[in-house]
Amino acid sequence: MNATTAASVAEARHSPWRVVVAASIGNALEWFDLVVYGFFAVFISKLFFPAGNDTVSLLLTLGTFGLTFFMRPLGAVVLGAYADRAGRKAALTLSILLMMAGTLIIATLPTYETIGVAAPLILVAARLMQGFSAGGEFGSATAFLAEHVPGRRGFFASWQIASQGLTTLLAALFGFVLTDKLSPEQMVSWGWRVPFLFGLLIGPVAWYIRTKLDETPEFLAAETTPTPVRDTFASQKARLLIAMGIVVLGTVSTYLVLFMPTYGVKQLGLQQSVSFAAILLVGVIQLVFAPVVGHLSDRHGRTGIMLVSAVLLLLLIYPAFARLVAHPTFDTLIVMQIVFGFLMTGYFGALPGLLSEIFPVQTRTTGMSLAYNIAVTIFGGFGPFIITWLISATGTKAAPSFYMIFAAVISLSALIAARRKLGFK
Repeated sequence: MNATTAASVAEARHSPWRVVVAASIGNALEWFDLVVYGFFAVFISKLFFPAGNDTVSLLLTLGTFGLTFFMRPLGAVVLGAYADRAGRKAALTLSILLMMAGTLIIATLPTYETIGVAAPLILVAARLMQGFSAGGEFGSATAFLAEHVPGRRGFFASWQIASQGLTTLLAALFGFVLTDKLSPEQMVSWGWRVPFLFGLLIGPVAWYIRTKLDETPEFLAAETTPTPVRDTFASQKARLLIAMGIVVLGTVSTYLVLFMPTYGVKQLGLQQSVSFAAILLVGVIQLVFAPVVGHLSDRHGRTGIMLVSAVLLLLLIYPAFARLVAHPTFDTLIVMQIVFGFLMTGYFGALPGLLSEIFPVQTRTTGMSLAYNIAVTIFGGFGPFIITWLISATGTKAAPSFYMIFAAVISLSALIAARRKLGFK
């Protein structure tokens, strides 16, 4: 170990919370910009996709939400490989700059009424930029957290999920306050832009903090490969497929939560502010409970905790939705969100630590980025669109649970494969 690496190891051991704060604030901002688009889809659909029919307009908006996820695998390849060659810090700094550029466009973009068809086209371009940025964020941030204190990989990597909980909390708080205090006309006119402007204020702070980070000791101590993408596909295909399957339930549950404000308003007739208040609880649970799950996974193994959570989600999700549809009240929604929040976090909190151990250091960011973003693109990005279609096609408002059951079956199979083929506990 050279002097630079030794110094970095010593500093990381003395300042692990500095690492957590630096990675988490940027990661939270990245995901905040993505989440608020989904939360405010009802308003964006009216301004940028005025199709003359509310359902068609909403489907176009949610389709755009999903379309941008096709950029995530490209971002995973480009930024993930960049992180494995140049370092985690370099990729993290670049990804947040790209996200800030996309947010600036959305926050200031004139509507369809002002500039016509150029409005939705520019909106799609900005979302594509954000999707590319997010494609490299998960792998880079997770590797950065996991590699600073390898002995507590699960705990520190879990702050990736905790920071997403902070994102959900902030976005839901904005949604609750804005929809509760502003009239529908004010929300359509300017209220929906407020969260994006908030992201622009925080972005430079997050970028500055990331530029002051130290590279991870584990990366500095390892020999890099000039071809991380080729190496991943050449010798780690089974690991990549297993990792993708493990991610499916995590991403479907996350984007189902993201869809809940729209679902509550459109399908259950609840007030917008009520739906956002329920999601606030999920954000708090994810923020507080994810590190607890990460710590437990370091002590007792990751796949066991995730298997229990996945089985409970599989068994309880349909009865929960059936109950909510039969009794669409604030109290029912709150109880459902509490149970759902704990089970989702029980699964998701251990996931980053497990993914970081599936791939070696030389291809860790590339492998995690590809596995995560391919699964997110296929199963998560179009999740709200698929759920909306399922409700229409089946005629039952409990149809979102069908998609969750499908995801749980896939991830349970992948977890069993991780235990049997890769030897994980």
